Amino acid sequence: MGLTGYSASLLQASWVTLQLAFVSLLVGLLLAVLFAAGEMSRKRVISWPTSAIVTVIRGLPELLVVLFIFFGSTQVLFLITGDFIEVSPFLSGVIALSLIFASYASQTIRGALKAVPKGQREAASALGISRPRTFLRIVLPQAVKHALPGLTNQWLVLLKDTALVSLIGVTDLMKQAQLTSAATHEAFTWYATAAVVYLLITLVTQKVVKIIDKRFSIQEQSSSHTGATA
Repeated sequence: MGLTGYSASLLQASWVTLQLAFVSLLVGLLLAVLFAAGEMSRKRVISWPTSAIVTVIRGLPELLVVLFIFFGSTQVLFLITGDFIEVSPFLSGVIALSLIFASYASQTIRGALKAVPKGQREAASALGISRPRTFLRIVLPQAVKHALPGLTNQWLVLLKDTALVSLIGVTDLMKQAQLTSAATHEAFTWYATAAVVYLLITLVTQKVVKIIDKRFSIQEQSSSHTGATA
């Protein structure tokens, strides 16, 4: 009965880890696009502050970023509003992990965008295709294919970094494994179980990425074949 209870707690903590990872991924991707656009901006008033933010986040230990967001966010909100507003550990974890992910992913996205030949944009402009449509239909599909391997690796790092939020009170997979091992005095069993769960998530992710990569490859071959036929 006790084992069933501990197993259920570990399963629930795994769901918390997945929520934390996926929400941070979505927010982080959005921030990464903004960071990449900011750094590529021709206006120094935009590019310099953006580059400074990315450099600072990448230069700090990830644990320090998590602790800084958790303890510093309340003080910042107090200075702005004059009221004591407590930020939940989960939200603090999402903000911290999103910033960490975005600071690295932005470099991948920026490199992927630069890898698309400028001639394709110029050709699209000569054909009268609008810039938004050129970006969505021509540049973005190619950039995604270039960025996918790097973003996949950064997702795996993000997944492992979720363990850091256990230090600020989020009962994620790692925290629950720690609590359960302390209660049962079976540290190896429960930490090994947590390792298996992390590994399963990683394997499923890699499978999904392969499917996405294969789909983009098929689309690219189809586009090339269409262009050659025309």
